[in-house]
Amino acid sequence: MSRLAKQCVSGIKQNILPGLALQAIACVVVGVYYFAPDARWVYDWVAYVKVEYGYLYSMVTTGIFGGLLPFLYLAAVGKVPKGDFWPVGLFFLGAWSWKGIEIDFLYRMQAVMFGSDTEFWTVVKKVAFDQVVFCPLWSAPVTALLYRWKDCGFSWRRFRASLDYEFFEMEVLGVLVAIWVVWIPGTAFIYSMPSPLQLPLFQLVLCFYVLLVSVLGKKRT
Repeated sequence: MSRLAKQCVSGIKQNILPGLALQAIACVVVGVYYFAPDARWVYDWVAYVKVEYGYLYSMVTTGIFGGLLPFLYLAAVGKVPKGDFWPVGLFFLGAWSWKGIEIDFLYRMQAVMFGSDTEFWTVVKKVAFDQVVFCPLWSAPVTALLYRWKDCGFSWRRFRASLDYEFFEMEVLGVLVAIWVVWIPGTAFIYSMPSPLQLPLFQLVLCFYVLLVSVLGKKRT
């Protein structure tokens, strides 16, 4: 088996269990929304806050759910060296705060392109655009580059020196496969929700995903 194939298989193995767990969580959240009317007030309140604060909500809450909480867990279990606490913490918080704005914009743009309803073919179009266009062309390579910069100790010299063909072939593809394993079914659940609730569900899945990968993933050099 080639190194590229091994990288893809490794990405699938590492993410299959977190993916299944998170898809179950997303299924429950969507199911409660549609089949438990008594709980609808919670969703309505979250939707109201999301609409009221817009991109500020997206930035702050994604920074917390995708960056701060997972980082605090990693620090608590000793996976963050003491000398790197503040740089790595600010990286997690800043990167995922920006990611919140980015994903919110993606969802708004798709509502304009494909509509804001939750019909079957609307959901299919949004999932396809998200996973076949947005992820390969932007999300996977940018995420891989950001985390490579972090792994290089935020040194631009070491970062530039590490950007070879193997990085783009192995690391970027590995990130993309990991994204697909979790987020193809995950985004189907997300786009099944009304527009104001799509980002909150994304954040919930994201938080558990990062935590589960942190717990189940092997320590890398």
